Amino acid sequence: MTEFWAVALITGLAVVSPGADFAMVTRNSLAGLRRAGVLTAAGIAAGVLVHVGYTLFGVAALMSHSPQLFVLVKYAGAAWLLWLGFSTWRDRRPPVNITADASTAPGGWRYFRQGFLTNALNPKTTLFVLSAFLQLVNPHTPLAVQLLYGAFMSLAHLCWFSLVALFFSSAWFRRQVLRWYGWINRIIGTLLMLLAGMLALT
Repeated sequence: MTEFWAVALITGLAVVSPGADFAMVTRNSLAGLRRAGVLTAAGIAAGVLVHVGYTLFGVAALMSHSPQLFVLVKYAGAAWLLWLGFSTWRDRRPPVNITADASTAPGGWRYFRQGFLTNALNPKTTLFVLSAFLQLVNPHTPLAVQLLYGAFMSLAHLCWFSLVALFFSSAWFRRQVLRWYGWINRIIGTLLMLLAGMLALT
């Protein structure tokens, strides 16, 4: 039971830490309303499962011993964030449906894909999942239990970022966004590009 609480604690701290996932959910919640934000959160949760999967099957250990492979993943993630940041920075006109019903938003697959790629290509998540399983989980812990830990990590991301999406797609917040949409997108886009630069240089 101690092992579970250790995993839960480090997962909680990692989830609420601001980063690319938070910026992406915020961006899509503002652009596509509630459904877009929640679908982005679902994509992020699916991305976590990718990291859990290759960690359990030893690919992460291979990546940690192969600098070239890790660098490739790192630059792919940085390039993805840089492109998203630039496209967000250029988007200064609010969508025509920004005052529409928050339960509707077109292009759901696009938002899910963006959340998935943002998380799956993020080497910070690789290091988080890898360190959690190497430092907190006993090697003799049954595989079924380790899978449950991975499912918990994914569910924690889904719940937290769904709450973030609900907040940023609320009627009150959207009314503020209608006035400052361009500047908010400039800030989010700049942050995404800065994260890309930090990722590439770290």
